[in-house]
Order: sequence, then C-alpha cells, then structure tokens
Amino acid sequence: MAAAPSRAEVLSLFRAFLRTSRKFSDYNIREYTRRRAADAFRENRSLADTPAAATAFADMKQQLEVWKRQALVYSLYAPKIKSVVEMKV
Repeated sequence: MAAAPSRAEVLSLFRAFLRTSRKFSDYNIREYTRRRAADAFRENRSLADTPAAATAFADMKQQLEVWKRQALVYSLYAPKIKSVVEMKV
C-alpha cells in the first residue's frame, strides 16, 4: 500500500497540470484543462492521509501524462489562428 502524498507533492502535481494546460494553443482547450485540473484537485481535497489519497494521486499523475501527450499532438495539428476571445481590439 502506498503512502499518502505530501502537501508539497500535491502542489507540485497541480502546478504541473497548470503548466501543461498553458501549452495548448487553443483558448477553449487551455481554459477547459485549467478548470478541469482545479476542479479535480478541489474534489479530492478531503482525501488527506487515506489510501484513497494515494490512489487519487497516482491517477492524477497518469492523467498528467495523458495531457502532456495531448498537448504535443494538438500542437502539431492546431489551427494557427487565435480565438475571438484572444484577439486584441
């Protein structure tokens, strides 16, 4: 059985999610991934020092690897124009 992650490890993982979300060039996907990360960590906040916390941490680490691959693939095929939200007036 794995030990529950420390607060520093959880914060480091959360920051990694935020860094990865910034790699998406599309505004909508970038904001969706940022919100999804915040919601997932907020949802699991009450799992301190339980085996469920270790399981959730491991699942989130796997999800981070998926996001990194998605960001890489998306960067290869993403349109080069910006969203209307990002365009300066």
